[in-house]
Amino acid sequence: MSAKSAISKEIFAPLDERMLGAVQVKRRTKKKIPFLATGGQGEYLTYICLSVTNKKPTQASITKVKQFEGSTSFVRRSQWMLEQLRQVNGIDPNRDSAEFDLLFENAFDQWVASTASEKCTFFQILHHTCQRYLTDRKPEFINCQSKIMGGNSILHSAADSVTSAVQKASQALNERGERLGRAEEKTEDMKNSAQQFAETAHKVSQQRAGSPCWIIRGHNIKKLFLWWVRNSRSLFGCCSFW
Repeated sequence: MSAKSAISKEIFAPLDERMLGAVQVKRRTKKKIPFLATGGQGEYLTYICLSVTNKKPTQASITKVKQFEGSTSFVRRSQWMLEQLRQVNGIDPNRDSAEFDLLFENAFDQWVASTASEKCTFFQILHHTCQRYLTDRKPEFINCQSKIMGGNSILHSAADSVTSAVQKASQALNERGERLGRAEEKTEDMKNSAQQFAETAHKVSQQRAGSPCWIIRGHNIKKLFLWWVRNSRSLFGCCSFW
């Protein structure tokens, strides 16, 4: 299980929350902490996580989660409601950068993500979540690349892919329906033609029933059918089965 999957399971699932995204970070300016709350010094990994509640009305929050050296578990540290986020600073809009700043109502942190792509993915999810769940006082996104704010985000790309697949499936169904419709029309035409042939044969047999030279034999039926085909070709000549 990956670290992010473990965080989702250990930290958010027990509180009936759903983690939308996370980014592993380090501080750009390290704080000197001589004595940790666990009773000793040690290294740790830090993750900035974005989550929402499953219960309505949906509440979104940003949580700082740590994993201390030698431990397999994760610890929830600071947490802010998404409404408290005031500014997201991507540092450089002209290149892929792992650095970013988050400004809250009562806190300001300067971070470096493990990779620039991981930061980009987290920013895309964060921007989408702000647009979806915040109606007032949405945070300001500054110095961010256009792919984070515009139509090139992974969320928009996924939506476009789904829409394209649906459109192709709908087109295929429509084309199949048209083919079935044409087949049904041809089948109905053949049915009507067979019925007309039977009626014609019956009328001719009645008309010639008194003739001594008219005997209903195989070659007479064949001649009758060919005669009917010649006379009806002008009517059904447009049908492909002729």
